[in-house]
Amino acid sequence: MSMIRDLRAAVRPVLRKSTPVQPGYDTTRDPSASSAVVDCAVYRDGRRAQGPICLTPRDAMRRVRGEGGFAWIGLHEPTEDEFAGIAAEFGLHPLAVEDAVHAHQRPKLERYDDTLFTVFKTIHYVEHDELTATSEVVETGEVMCFTGPDFVITVRHGGQGSLKGLRHRLQGDPELLAKGPSAVLHSIADHVVDGYIAVAAAVQDDIDEVESSVFAVPAKGSPRGTDAGRIYQLKREVLEFKRAVAPLLRPMELLSERPMRLVDPDIQKYFRDVADHLAKVHEQVVGFDELLNSILQANLAQATVAQNEDMRKITSWAAIIAVPTMICGVYGMNFDHMPELRWEYGYPMVLAMIAGACFAIHRTLRRNGWL
Repeated sequence: MSMIRDLRAAVRPVLRKSTPVQPGYDTTRDPSASSAVVDCAVYRDGRRAQGPICLTPRDAMRRVRGEGGFAWIGLHEPTEDEFAGIAAEFGLHPLAVEDAVHAHQRPKLERYDDTLFTVFKTIHYVEHDELTATSEVVETGEVMCFTGPDFVITVRHGGQGSLKGLRHRLQGDPELLAKGPSAVLHSIADHVVDGYIAVAAAVQDDIDEVESSVFAVPAKGSPRGTDAGRIYQLKREVLEFKRAVAPLLRPMELLSERPMRLVDPDIQKYFRDVADHLAKVHEQVVGFDELLNSILQANLAQATVAQNEDMRKITSWAAIIAVPTMICGVYGMNFDHMPELRWEYGYPMVLAMIAGACFAIHRTLRRNGWL
């Protein structure tokens, strides 16, 4: 929290004024050294301005203030010290800075003075040869976006969700990029939601596979109701997917419907398309959750039916064995006047009675489906 206290002291009402270099923000850093800054560029009239390859965030803002355009700074998992100077330079709110550094945030949209802070959850589908009870189906990451009048700062957490390809695609569309920081924000939102659509299609295939396995006719001797582990694991992964999609609905609704000074009116129309795609994905994810509940219940019901069938078979054989047990118990008693004691055919007759009774019971139970 020491960083937050330093930031509160550094941020002044006039946010655009230059501030002294903060500890941890070394503008003389060796370009070959490791840094959280993935890319830093200035864009003017929709095109990347020519300049040093290792442009620092401070230099980028100096060029923007002097020549116009906007700066786009991309960071990957910055530390408090690495982000402190950038936050002070751009006048970022300490609460938003804390969220961006520590990550694990819920998707949201917040406004701090003349800066929008947006959090996106990225979803990546994990390929697997076979779905098991321990398979990881989706992997999550985070992209935070600070959008101001003349800057965009993206902070990425996790190994997935790289924005390098997105940046290159935007640089190939100067007309869109000329709309400013809000065009970048829209492209990031669209990129994230497109990822949701791809993951939803892959998860649908996994659910179809599990559903087919549950309702398929098992091979002779194969137990039923053994897919509960796979279904439960898939349900957990879908829940993780749902946590990324559902909270983003409100921010996209605000960006697409409520006029904002930082969002170009022409770009706001595109946010409506993103919100529509997001709503469709949300419906799919909710449907996945409900379908998995039904599949899990069906699987458990099949397990219960299989257990009942086993109990019926055990009970049937117990009933058959009870007949010879009873007859032999009576016939084997030792007393003088035992019936058929001196009869030559008494023993074969008892065996025949046992066999006949057992056969009759077996046939009756088999006809009724117990065996």
